[in-house]
Amino acid sequence: MTAVKGSARTIWALGDYHRFATETVWGLGPLLVNACGISRGQRVLDVAAGTGNVAIRAAQAGAAVVASDITPENFDAGRRAAREAGVDLEWVEGDAESLPFPDGEFDVVTSCFGAMFAPDHQAAANEMLRVCRPGGVIGMMSFTSNEAAGDFFRLLAAYAPPPPAGAMPPLLWGTEDHVRSLFGERAQSLNLTRQEYVETAPTPREYFELFRHAFGPMVAIYEGLSGQASRTAELDAAFLRFITRWNQGTGESVRISYEYLLAIARKRDD
Repeated sequence: MTAVKGSARTIWALGDYHRFATETVWGLGPLLVNACGISRGQRVLDVAAGTGNVAIRAAQAGAAVVASDITPENFDAGRRAAREAGVDLEWVEGDAESLPFPDGEFDVVTSCFGAMFAPDHQAAANEMLRVCRPGGVIGMMSFTSNEAAGDFFRLLAAYAPPPPAGAMPPLLWGTEDHVRSLFGERAQSLNLTRQEYVETAPTPREYFELFRHAFGPMVAIYEGLSGQASRTAELDAAFLRFITRWNQGTGESVRISYEYLLAIARKRDD
């Protein structure tokens, strides 16, 4: 594993990803399953699956599911969640840019805010297309650079180490023209729609603490600022201002909308 991939694995293993996912993006799993038309008898791969947000829901729909992720440290939490949901699925360590599966292995390939973080976007798109059967479906949810989502990523970038040389910005996956260029003529059809979901918390402080202690990339940033008290306090204040800036809740409650691009591609069958 390269140093870049090892670093990514370490970052996403920090904090408590399952807690973070269940309190933020967990409700999107069924939406992606429905958008892809996943049903009984299909073979499904969820790329950068985390702890099973989409994979578990696909299994509940009756599909035979493989959950793949570069960070297997999160698989135990995913297995527990799958057992609680009454389903069984396969968990496989895998890099979105080099998936460990044969060509045309899956009827549907999904990724919810996952494959977008692979540094080489074309390599990730190529791999999802490769492992999808002819006529199969690839479904992705990716943050756009608009409003709260873009503001959040810019905030993190101001305090994080610079990305690896040649790494493409994750938010490009939220741009229609970019997604069209990645799939190109290999997609028989490509449906792109911008949608929103909402994250909530009882108070701004609780929302802050969720990210501070459970979201791996933010945990990594704080670790990198260890010993820099003024810089740490600056990040604290900046994130709390972010929450205030985008909060649509009433009273003490937090309610922040994030825009994402839903991409549903059908691979050419010829």
